[in-house]
Amino acid sequence: MTSLLAARGLVKTYGSVRALDGVDVDVHAGDVIAVVGPSGSGKTTLLHVLSGIRTADLGDVFLDGAPIGVLSETRRSKLRRTSFGFVFQSGMLVAELSALENAALPSLLAGADRSSALSAASSWLDRLGLSGLGARRPGSLSGGQAQRVAIARALAHQPRVIFADEPTGALDSRTGQDMMTALLESAAASRAAVVVVTHDQAIAARADRVVEMRDGRIGVFA
Repeated sequence: MTSLLAARGLVKTYGSVRALDGVDVDVHAGDVIAVVGPSGSGKTTLLHVLSGIRTADLGDVFLDGAPIGVLSETRRSKLRRTSFGFVFQSGMLVAELSALENAALPSLLAGADRSSALSAASSWLDRLGLSGLGARRPGSLSGGQAQRVAIARALAHQPRVIFADEPTGALDSRTGQDMMTALLESAAASRAAVVVVTHDQAIAARADRVVEMRDGRIGVFA
């Protein structure tokens, strides 16, 4: 099976520390991959390089066989707004925008028609149990509601890969599990792959594949 997203020989150093030390990984359409390991093992660096937030010192990441590390920052930024979606631990919603505007933000930044972008975002908020909350600002939402807005933001522009960095880290266990259910079910409905960095073994257990990182290297186990 041809990989949707593939990393080959990734090396990334920060001073004397090798955050990535020759990493290979493949992501197929619809995959749910959990990246686990101790703090400082390179998990978040891997997510950042896979998503084009950072570039590797050696090796490259390929989307549909085309390298993304050689792209300019402008083109990688466009790629992140169109092909990728992101869910972070704290949600990282824009405080001055409503929930609806936050969910529509990637589409708006990519130049989509405002009416169409807001309509798509509203549909995702409804599907994620947030009907009637679109006008609220992040400060008036619970942690679980804010993370669902972040999921809507990640999905509204129909990305091919969703990257989630400790998405349940700021939530209690039940709310975290509910949030992950919403994320995984929504991603499955659109056939988007999910790459999630987590310390939570209960979350990792829900993945199709677990990638364990140690000292910038990976091992894969079922």
